[in-house]
This record gives sequence, C-alpha cells and structure tokens, in this order.
Amino acid sequence: MKIKFKDLKEYFGKEITIEGFIENIRDLQWVQFVIVRDLTDKVQVTIEKSEEKNKEMVELISNLPLESTVKITGTLMESPKVKLNGMELIPTKIEVTSTSEHELPFNYKDLNNVLSDTRSDYRFIDLRNERNKLIFQVQSTMVNALREFVLNKDFMEIHTPKLIGTASESGSEVFEVKYFDRKAYLAQSPQFYKQMAMAAGFERVFEVAPAFRAENSNSNRHATEFTSFDIEFSYIDSYKDVMKFEQELLTYMLDKVNNKFGEKIKEVFGVDVVVPKSDFPVIKLNDLYKELEKRYGYQIPAEDVGDLNAETEKLASRFASEVYNSEFLFITDYSKTKRAFYHMRENDIPQGYDLIWRGMEITTGAQREHRYDILKAQALEKGLTDDVKFYLEFFKYGCPPHGGFALGVDRLTMLLLGLPHLRESMYIYRNPDRLEP
Repeated sequence: MKIKFKDLKEYFGKEITIEGFIENIRDLQWVQFVIVRDLTDKVQVTIEKSEEKNKEMVELISNLPLESTVKITGTLMESPKVKLNGMELIPTKIEVTSTSEHELPFNYKDLNNVLSDTRSDYRFIDLRNERNKLIFQVQSTMVNALREFVLNKDFMEIHTPKLIGTASESGSEVFEVKYFDRKAYLAQSPQFYKQMAMAAGFERVFEVAPAFRAENSNSNRHATEFTSFDIEFSYIDSYKDVMKFEQELLTYMLDKVNNKFGEKIKEVFGVDVVVPKSDFPVIKLNDLYKELEKRYGYQIPAEDVGDLNAETEKLASRFASEVYNSEFLFITDYSKTKRAFYHMRENDIPQGYDLIWRGMEITTGAQREHRYDILKAQALEKGLTDDVKFYLEFFKYGCPPHGGFALGVDRLTMLLLGLPHLRESMYIYRNPDRLEP
C-alpha cells in the first residue's frame, strides 16, 4: 500500500518506500535536494554527494528530468531545519518508474499566461496544478455529500440508458448517432426513466451520470456533455415538498464541504463557503419582474417573458442578497409555454420552480403530472406524439404523485469556487469545437 505524503509524520525513524513525481532538484556542490510530490503533499529527499554509497543515486538524479516519476526507499528523519514540513528522507535506493520529456508544453505552476485551448489540449499536465487538484478534491467531497444525504433518506441509485430510440423531452437539442441500421440519440437527461422508476414503485431514486445537449453555445456556463445529479421521489403533496428536500440536500452538502475544505477554499479561491442558516426565500416570477424593475430599472425582453435569462438570474441573486440576505432564491409560477409538458399544472400554472444561486440557475424542479389523460393532453399541446409514446405508457397502469430535480455537478462546482468558466470545473471539457482529449 502506497504511503500518502500527508501521513509521513507517522513514519519518523523508519525505513519506508515512497512514490511520486520529481517536482524540483537543487543540485549543489555537496548535496542534492530533491522535492517529490504526490496528490496529498511534498517531501524533501536529501542525498549527500560525499558518501561513496550514494554515487549511483547522485548520477541518476543529475540526469533526471523534472516530472519524472520515482520510487524511493530510505529512512525518514525529523529535521526542524527543513522548511518543507520539518522532515527529510535519506535514500538508500532510487528507482525511476517513468522519465519525462525535458521540457513540458507549459508551466503548469503558472497558468496565467497559458491559452485555455493549450491547457485543454494538455489537460493531463494542466491538472498537475495544485489549484486544479483542489477543485476536484472539493467536487469529490461535494458529490459524496449529496450521495450520502439521499442514501440516508433511503433513495435507490439507478443507472438509466444514455442511448435512446427517440429524441427525448422536446425533440430538439439532441445528438443523433448511428445505431446499427437505424438512428438513436444521446439522452438529454434521465427524466423519463426516473419517472419510470416511480411507476415501478421504486419511490425514491437518484442517479449521477452524464447528460448530453446539442446546443451550439460557447458560453462560460454551457457544455455539450456534463454530469447531472438527478433526484425523483414519490408520494409528495406538492412541488413545495421538492423544494424543501432540495434545500435540505444543498445545506447538508455545503456544511460537509465547509467543514473539510472551507479554509482552503478561502485561501486558494478567495470565496467563502456559506452554509444557509434559514429557509431559502421564494418569489413568484411576475413579482420578481416587478421588483427588478423597481429596484434596478430592469425590464425583461419580450421574448423572455414567462422565463428567466442570464441577466435576470444575476439580478435575482442580487435581489435575494439585498432583501433576504440569502445566496439562494426559489422562483415559481412560470409560464406553461416555457416549461416542459410533464410539469403538473394548477389553474394553468406549472407546479415547479427554478433555484438561483450566486447569479445562475442551478435547478429546474417540479411536481410531475402523473395522470395519464392529462399528461397525454399536455404532450399533444406541445406537438409531441411519437417521440413520447413509450414514455406515456408508464402512466397507464398506476403511478403515484411524484416530483424531482437535477443539479449540474460541474456548474455547482464552478459556482461554489467562484470559477470563471465551466471548463475549470470539468475533468474533461466538451463544447461544440472540442472532442479531444
């Protein structure tokens, strides 16, 4: 089992073997100082040149390019004079496990002057940056907290198909692929299959999986492939049950992230992880329009009436902060023309919401329409027939009232850390112009 460098203090005075990358070499007249790193920390390896037994190691290190990987055996000594964690490894054996090229494509320690396309081309180098490593350590904790919360609430994890036979939901913005002798499509979301689970009596399900959108957009918030955390659960009384659940889920997640990484996030990214202490405020869409016009002189463009746009989302966050002292804002009562056909309606108003956080929409949630005749009529109203025929079958034989939502993991990470672009929070970024690496 590899020893993690963050745990090295447990091994003072012992002979150990470590493995990692060569980050730096100081080759002085009488001694070589070698800095080796792993994901968790760094350690100094000290080689005395005057000792005959070290001759072979000295020669090896003298000719070793930085970023090569090594396996080193030696005794770990506590050394207060060593600035790096007050310790040094005195080696007896060094094995080179891989040799790097002498010059990297760019300096991953200073990314300020590196083109984003170059960073994406060499993402495996880019990710060696300490800041980038932290992004994914935080994201891992974030997703684990979301999982932990729903598993503790007796949710079942499902894995829905990403190859589907008909264009899902709206018939637009889907990728078409050749599937033997016919067409197939990449799923926009697991929405229909989450609801199938409700019809199956699974009651509470979640999924963490890729979703695909054929949107020809190069904005900082969009990608053609992203990771979605999806929730669906049965026996609700209204969409307000869904909102309450999401509020509890996000509060739990933020608390977990703050406890583990709050100080480090503040140090590296300059942002606070704010754990909500009260309920998220709620406002109806038309009331929000009035507030934004009154307070900020903003009128939503005619083509966006009944929905939000990017500017409205930013101002909605400002409004929530100034009026409610909240980073979150639930917005309800959207136009039925702007919502999916499967949203339940009451007095012609979709029974759902958007959740805004830090200037951006992070969720569209709703109570779903589970009554077959009404659902079929709402699909026809939207001009959907054959594309949703298989989906409508789910509701013919009984299905409980249910609702749910989805969170984009990458967008959530971007907002949590105050990153400028979605590509920063995605392990591998996909947009209309990028299919590599």
